[in-house]
Amino acid sequence: MKNSLYGLCLSLQFLTRIPVPVKCPWNKGTSRWALRCYPLTGMFLGVILVLIVFLLQAVLPSWMLALLILTIWIWITGGLHLDGWMDVADAVGSNATLEKKWEIMKDPRVGSFGILSLLFLVVWKATFIYLLLNESYKNMMCCVIILACSRGIAVYLMYLFPTAQQEGLAFEWKKNLTRIDLIVALLPIAALFLFLPEYLILLPSYFVFTWCYGHWMMKHFKGSNGDLLGTAIEGGELCGLIVMWTYISFVIG
Repeated sequence: MKNSLYGLCLSLQFLTRIPVPVKCPWNKGTSRWALRCYPLTGMFLGVILVLIVFLLQAVLPSWMLALLILTIWIWITGGLHLDGWMDVADAVGSNATLEKKWEIMKDPRVGSFGILSLLFLVVWKATFIYLLLNESYKNMMCCVIILACSRGIAVYLMYLFPTAQQEGLAFEWKKNLTRIDLIVALLPIAALFLFLPEYLILLPSYFVFTWCYGHWMMKHFKGSNGDLLGTAIEGGELCGLIVMWTYISFVIG
């Protein structure tokens, strides 16, 4: 029980800016539980965003609420995954050798490809949040599933694919990760789909996204690292928003 609580705290401390004033030991047990809690952490973040929408929907116009939601979304996660997104964009945009790509990803400076990719990501996210809000404020309930699934994707990729290098944070996380941990991590996502079946369209979409991203990652980088897993989270979030808007607008609508 103590390891599970420490693991949840570690997950919140690593993935969010939410202050968790608990000194958590890092060991095999707590690190495994932290990974198990990744989707739970995403679910918690999604609930925060949904609460903000329902509190402010009568006060702010849709476009301003969309910008506020995206701002809080980025702030509450500390822009952690955006950093990985930009590093990967710089590496891919360089068209360099594999070794050079890894050097670029380690470089703390951001290049033009990273800046452009961040701009497009933020603009597209803001656009689809606005479109979902414009259809109905209730549509933002999908954020609970989207944020949980995106972090579940990171755990799945970490388990399934090797790390490209025998060092770094992703390698340390993966060392203790087992199939049981993956199953436990995905259980909250399964429960979410049971309670919110109207969002089941996201399930096959995420299967396709995860398969495509995993094979793309192995083709271009021969393994994973923290930046690539963070990129998977950002890409998974954008994918979820696109799928939900498309489904609501052209299937249900």
